[in-house]
Amino acid sequence: MKKIFSLLAVLLPVLASAQSGPQLYNMSFDEWSKSGGVWYPYAEGAPASERIWDTPNTGMSKFGINATVPEYEHVAVSGKGKAAAKVESRKIAVAFVAGSLYTGHYLGLVGLSGAKTELGAGFRARPKSFSGWYHYIPQTVNCAKGASSGMKGKPDKALIDVLLMDWEEKHVQNTAVDGPIDTEHDPHIIGQAVVYIDSATEGYVHFEVPFKYRNGKTPNYVNITVTPSRYGADFTGGAGSVIYVDEFQFNY
Repeated sequence: MKKIFSLLAVLLPVLASAQSGPQLYNMSFDEWSKSGGVWYPYAEGAPASERIWDTPNTGMSKFGINATVPEYEHVAVSGKGKAAAKVESRKIAVAFVAGSLYTGHYLGLVGLSGAKTELGAGFRARPKSFSGWYHYIPQTVNCAKGASSGMKGKPDKALIDVLLMDWEEKHVQNTAVDGPIDTEHDPHIIGQAVVYIDSATEGYVHFEVPFKYRNGKTPNYVNITVTPSRYGADFTGGAGSVIYVDEFQFNY
């Protein structure tokens, strides 16, 4: 009888997860590793299937900077082994670099005008909503260019954006050439759940946003982006703006 109860204790969480729908690896941001001075949002020795989150840390580490790092003290849900992600925008020499955490793989800088990134994580489901926790500490925008030049002197703004895509394979984005994904018109977007964060918060705030679907398709990939500087693609934002995120989840 004890063996039966032990087996049920193991199987019930798995069955509950299967019934609720798929999640991504490390959406709690508890798993981190460091190699060659660079922080990565996955465990040491993680297989390729679990290396689904990335940051620009590899490029920024050449300047001695890790803009996205684990946070072990200031977390939304406390407990043994718990962590959150701290994402910070920085100014490197004369260039502003928006902090970011995303599903995909960093491929490299494109001069001082952008970066090349392989976007997306395999995902085939149609969740009802996306939830989690964030704590936002914006700074005044001190770098502003292009279409966002009017932001200078105003408080920075953050973004958590979740896109369900029908890409046939992971998408390589060269922001120096292509710019960011056009979330209003891109025909590959099946659904979107987005959190626009316009002001500072006093500690962590829980959020849950519904997915707005544009068609009846099932996605092949999900693209999640977190940044403390919403207009970072225009090299616009406040150096030192920080967003902490923790315990992301798809809800079905």
